[in-house]
Amino acid sequence: MIDDLEKANFLLEKLKAVVPLEARLSQSPIRLLAEKSPEMPIPERCKVIDVFYTGDEGGIICCLDIGGPQAQNAHLVSITHLSFYRNTPLSREIDVYQRHRIKKLKQQDGRGY
Repeated sequence: MIDDLEKANFLLEKLKAVVPLEARLSQSPIRLLAEKSPEMPIPERCKVIDVFYTGDEGGIICCLDIGGPQAQNAHLVSITHLSFYRNTPLSREIDVYQRHRIKKLKQQDGRGY
């Protein structure tokens, strides 16, 4: 199991109470989102406008407002591909979740899963 379900759900509820949150995208999702919506420039900064939990396999997913005209498709990114400013509400809790999830995913990869 990757996530501690109780902790993930607790963080999710806390996040839902404070969205929107400003975040920064890493380069990997910027490239993927640019491929998905080539007509729309993808900024490094965005707003997380909603969050949901996709289970142990996907973890916490963030729905992004990347600005510009309303896109036909939602822009969804794993919370592990975002960075949050230190003054962001819950930044410490988010960081703990991200580190734990990334560590567990790396451990799974090492086992050939």
